Formats: sequence, C-alpha cells, structure tokens
Amino acid sequence: MPLSPSATRDLLARLHHAPKRFLGQNFLVDGNIVRKSVELAQIAPGDIVIEVGPGLGTLTTALLEAGATVWAVETDRTLHAHLRDSLQPRFPGQLHLLEGDAVEHPLAGLSAAPTDFKIVANLPYAIATPWLDAVLSGPLPLRLVLMLQQEAAQRYTAQPGSKSFGAISVFLQAAYDVAPGHRVAASCFHPRPDVESHLLHLVRKPSPYVFPAPARALVRGCFQQRRKQIGALLRHRLPDGGPAIRERLAAHGHTEQDRPEDLPVACWQALGALAPTPPLT
Repeated sequence: MPLSPSATRDLLARLHHAPKRFLGQNFLVDGNIVRKSVELAQIAPGDIVIEVGPGLGTLTTALLEAGATVWAVETDRTLHAHLRDSLQPRFPGQLHLLEGDAVEHPLAGLSAAPTDFKIVANLPYAIATPWLDAVLSGPLPLRLVLMLQQEAAQRYTAQPGSKSFGAISVFLQAAYDVAPGHRVAASCFHPRPDVESHLLHLVRKPSPYVFPAPARALVRGCFQQRRKQIGALLRHRLPDGGPAIRERLAAHGHTEQDRPEDLPVACWQALGALAPTPPLT
C-alpha cells in the first residue's frame, strides 16, 4: 500500500526533503491508482519493467511485489539514496537503480532491451514529451502505462484535424494503439497538483513503425510551422520531391493546400520516406 498523505509528509520530513515543483515531485498516495497501474500494465512474475522517477518507491514496491524486475531512473539524489538504502536491500537483484536524467537515459540503463519489456511511470510534465520522443526512437516496449497531466495525454492521442495533433502524436500513433486508461484526481497526490492527471495506456501495434531520424526531423520541422500549407513546407525541405510529394498526398486524399495537422499518420509515414538519409562519413 502507498503511504498516506500524513505518512508521506513524515517520511519527507525525515529525509529533510521538500517536494521540488520543477521536477514534478507529486507523490502518489492512492492505493487504487497504484493497483490500477500494475493491472493496466499486466505485470506478471519475470516481467522487465522500466520506471521513471520512482520517488519514494510506492509504485516501485508494487511492481517488485508483483514479481517484476525493475530498472528505475531517479534524478533526485536524496530520493535515489533513500531507494538504494531502503528498498534495494529488500529485493536483491530485482531492483536496478540509476541516478540520472531520464531524457538522457530513457530506458533507465537497460542496455539490451528485450522485445517484451514494459514501462510504467509517473512522468513529470517538463520531461514527458522529450522522454517519450526518445522512447519512440526504439527499441519499443510492449506496453506503457504513463501517469501524465490530462493535457499531455490529450495531445499525444489527438487525431488529425485537431489543433492538438502534432509530431509526437504522429510518432506515438505509428507505433502504439491507445487502450482504455484511467482518470486520476488531484487528490491522489501529495502535494496536490493544480491539474487533473490521466493514466495513459499504450499497447504496441502488431507491426509498429519507428520513424527514422531524417523522417522525424522532417515531421518536426513541418509542425513547427503548422499554419503553413504542407506543399510549401515540403518543397522547402524536399526541393527535388515535387511529383512524389503530390502523389503521396493524393494517395491519402490530401493536397498541397492542406496543413500539417490535417494529414493522417499513414500519410506522414509515406512522406517521411522521401527524407534524404545523410551520407556516411
């Protein structure tokens, strides 16, 4: 069971640690949400799970007790030391801790990722998009259960034609199906955040697509000027691709007058294939 709000405050006081807003340190204090996270991730004994920002170890403990081997990355030195001293001895060989930046270490130090590893994380808002972008570069986890601000979850799952639809939506939806998640109230955390949260549940597609680096740069560049027409944006980036651009847009029912947010994921995959690959040096 997670610590109650009062027990969480007491532990933080013993650690002489004040929650850091800039790190998104809102600690989960609701047992139902912990159980829901483990349930959505379908954790079974022997699973390999990556956790970002384990904090006081509430979710980490539940994952370990379910029989998972957990690779966790924590940027806060005090919390990392607390987990190392209090939790790691209880689960020898089962908990691997890395002190560092999750964006720099998106897989928490797991160097040879198997094909069926999972990610369960309570993501700070400030790093959510760059971290997810790094994960979507591959290797891809089988399943992700991510605690996010509601706004971020809506942006990642936005559909074409929406103002929220962007490059990260394209990369995510090319590789994952969105499964039913779970709303999370602000009262489930200490300190209480100013926003609502959501458990985003992602399941890897049978044939996931990972955008190569040149295609990712092309998609990002177009969405950075999302109010311009796609034809002009692509001609600037693919000066020799005029006929192929028109052909691929038409194949998906679009024209050069449409804007980046209008194009479906499959169309972006087709256009991304036109991006030149830098020569080997």
